[in-house]
Amino acid sequence: MSDARVFVKLTGRAGVKAPERATSGSAGFDLCAAIEAPLTLQPGKLASVPTGIAVKLPEGSVGLLFGRSGLGVKHGVTLSNSVGVIDSDYTGEIFVGLCNVSDEPYTIMPLDRVAQLVVTSPLPVTLVETEKLEETERGAGGFGSTGR
Repeated sequence: MSDARVFVKLTGRAGVKAPERATSGSAGFDLCAAIEAPLTLQPGKLASVPTGIAVKLPEGSVGLLFGRSGLGVKHGVTLSNSVGVIDSDYTGEIFVGLCNVSDEPYTIMPLDRVAQLVVTSPLPVTLVETEKLEETERGAGGFGSTGR
C-alpha cells in the first residue's frame, strides 16, 4: 500500500515545527503550539492555539484533530470541540481549540505538542429519507441500553 500525500506548508509564524509521528506505530501526527511565549490556560477557559502549518489533504479525505491523551488525563486540557474536522478543501492555518476542564491553570510552552492530526477517508454515502427504518436487535435503545 502506498502512502497518500499530504502537503504541509509552514506559515512563517515564529516557532513553527512540522508535524511528526512520535513513533512508527503512531496513527496521528503531533501538532505543536506555534507561539512565541508561554500561554497559560486558566481553569474553565478556552484558547485558540496556532500550529503555524497549513495542509493540502488528498481530495475526498478528512483531517481529524484529536486531543493528546496525556494533556487530557494528566492536566485536564482537551479540545474545546472534542474532535476538529479539517475538510479536504481547507488550506488555511490549522488552529487548535483547547479548554482547561481542570481546577488548575496549565501553561502551554512554545513547541509543546497540543493535538494530533489523523488523516482518513470517510465512506462516501448518500442520505435517503425514509418513513421507517429496518428493525435491529438494539432498536431505539439509547445511552446505557447495551449494558454498563
